[in-house]
Amino acid sequence: MPVIGCSCAVCTSADPRDQRLRTAALVRFEGKAIAMDCGPDFRQQMLRAGVQSLDAILMTHEHNDHIIGMDDVRPFNFRNKTDMPVYCTQRVAKELEVRFAYIFESENRYPGAPMVQRRIITKDNPFEVCGLEILPVEVLHGRLPVLGFRIGDFAYLTDVRTIEEMELRKVLGVRHLVLNALHHRGHPTHLNLEQALALIERIAPERAYLTHISHSMGLYEEVQQELPDNVILGYDGLSFSAVAGYRF
Repeated sequence: MPVIGCSCAVCTSADPRDQRLRTAALVRFEGKAIAMDCGPDFRQQMLRAGVQSLDAILMTHEHNDHIIGMDDVRPFNFRNKTDMPVYCTQRVAKELEVRFAYIFESENRYPGAPMVQRRIITKDNPFEVCGLEILPVEVLHGRLPVLGFRIGDFAYLTDVRTIEEMELRKVLGVRHLVLNALHHRGHPTHLNLEQALALIERIAPERAYLTHISHSMGLYEEVQQELPDNVILGYDGLSFSAVAGYRF
């Protein structure tokens, strides 16, 4: 927000909480930093958060609003003097090869192209990044399987429409949950607010943060007053401590 060409109350609001970039998250712990997705606003988000070094990127899925900022990993290549590890499914890796062919060209590689190392993950196997165990959680974005991630007592689930019972069990009882809620109406590929609140009630976190929010949701100040006490409408720059010793 604001949406291009829109003059609704949200898009013209002076409240900075109504002015949001594309959905993303940054996990900080023990001097390390891991990005959740790498969308069109990746550069601006990294600058605003003051990120000096990035250790890995976890990709939820291949839609442009989650991957198209890949070119901007180059400063981290130069600073870290190493390839950027990108954790994703095989399907997402193939899409990256198509949309960023110049990055993955094996011959006559473009000088200065971002250096990326794909690390294939699946929903069935936890993996480790910088010594931190991460549990993939598969959700359905309409009919498209996408990954969320659980790290300790924190879970990040975006672009959810439905989730199978076996995958839901992976996040039951987390203390902190980030979950998408597009707006109030029904949608074929995203949870609306009513559905998100019902899923939050099932998962039963101490605190839930709503993300991937459309301008159709309404003004932050008004919507927040209608939410349960443990549910927060997400906004850019929101941060919290989820586990002792880790900063999310």
